[in-house]
Amino acid sequence: MECQQLIRLIKEWYLQVKQETMAPARMMRFVDQHVKSCPVCAKDLILPDEVEKIREFIFPESKIITPIQVDNADSEDAEEQQEDEFVSDNEDELEEGDEEEDEI
Repeated sequence: MECQQLIRLIKEWYLQVKQETMAPARMMRFVDQHVKSCPVCAKDLILPDEVEKIREFIFPESKIITPIQVDNADSEDAEEQQEDEFVSDNEDELEEGDEEEDEI
């Protein structure tokens, strides 16, 4: 990396990520924004590889969300909602049955 400003910013942002005051995704968004707007970074041919290494370090492979995981999570959420609705329907029926017994 040739851009001293980017190096300084990455260090600051990484400390914030470690202190959990900044999300890793936000840090990488800031890095990408800086790289797009900085003339020194635009000339650095090795920078994209280095940024990718930082991204892999910040987001270990196990934490990277793939499109398949998003689809699976959506279907799991839908299943949970259906189960919750089923449980709440049964609870309503039970409550109505309890009220009838109390009235008798």
